[in-house]
Amino acid sequence: MSEAEVTVNKVDGQSKTERAHATRELILTAAERLFAEHGVVAVSNRQVSEAAGQGNNTAVGYHFGTKADLVRAIARKHLAHVEEIRQRMVSDLGDSPCLRDWLDCLVRPVTEHLDAVGSPTWFARFGAQVMTDPTLRPIIVEETRSSPSQVRILAGLNACLADLPDDVRAERHDMARQLLVHMIAERERALADGTPTPRASWPEAATGLVDALAGLWRAPVSD
Repeated sequence: MSEAEVTVNKVDGQSKTERAHATRELILTAAERLFAEHGVVAVSNRQVSEAAGQGNNTAVGYHFGTKADLVRAIARKHLAHVEEIRQRMVSDLGDSPCLRDWLDCLVRPVTEHLDAVGSPTWFARFGAQVMTDPTLRPIIVEETRSSPSQVRILAGLNACLADLPDDVRAERHDMARQLLVHMIAERERALADGTPTPRASWPEAATGLVDALAGLWRAPVSD
């Protein structure tokens, strides 16, 4: 590229690529907040563009494509860090991890990520909204279940719960997912609203959630 072309592609010290990246980040942040607070269906690309400070209402489509593509980009932005934490926790497990060890690996990476991001966060509420949308839910399920650490965690949980009938295990997987998604979202909402929470910190909230999940999995099975 010539010196003249470099000069043309730079405004306010940013290259064209840098400006595009900055715009994408603004759109991701605006969309995540709006989707978390209002639901994905209720929010238009125009509203996202305006909230991101973009005069061009086609900015969302230009940078991300469809709304499903935008949802996937938001999920990947956060899940990459969650996966790093999970990989570390799984690699630190001992030779004979118990049920609570696997549950820690399931829960704490999410709460540690939210704690690191700092309040206010919107990712937990965004996830809860997406999980209630039948057309978008498969995106989150696919992104989480395909991660190497998640595959190991689910295998570890199933090994610890081998005594449960298959239908009961499947049912409790669904229950556990609902509890995990929505309880974390409820705490995030309370923090954003400034209302009291049962636990003082994200690590303490994770402990309470692991307690509840362990109780759910080990609950008696009625005939």
